[in-house]
Amino acid sequence: MRGMSAGADWNAKVLAGLRIAIGLLFIIFGQYKVFGTQFTLGGGFQLWINRFLEQGPYPFMVTVLQDFVLPHSTAIAFLVAYGELAIGLGLVLGLLVRTASVCGVIYMLTLLFSSDYPGPQAAFWQYFGAALEHLVLALCFATFVLGNADQVLSLRPYLRRRRSATQQC
Repeated sequence: MRGMSAGADWNAKVLAGLRIAIGLLFIIFGQYKVFGTQFTLGGGFQLWINRFLEQGPYPFMVTVLQDFVLPHSTAIAFLVAYGELAIGLGLVLGLLVRTASVCGVIYMLTLLFSSDYPGPQAAFWQYFGAALEHLVLALCFATFVLGNADQVLSLRPYLRRRRSATQQC
């Protein structure tokens, strides 16, 4: 029984390490977008959307990108910037990990369908190869949603103990 507990503890620490590493990546990507203006106000977001359109997104995303995203590009750029930062902070701090991870899955799938289309003649397996860049992170986020990624190396247990101590007084 003791060996099983030690293994579970190790797995929880490894999962927390992955959670924190991905969170740090999202903090890095979010902070330059939030604290700089190139992405949100300087046309950086629009540049990426136009690049996605040139490279060929999944066919159902073309009208979404052209008719919804580009006309509302400044607001969506701010949503992306603050969303990335919020996902990163949630994962690093271990707070609202499931919520941040659901948002992360949605974000990764949106990027996947906007940029990773291998073409109509591609073999089934090529869709996965083309999507690898975003699919791996989507699977990590899905793991954080389904697992208990916030049990260790997290502020959540600390805040629970503090709240219960306050309620006992």
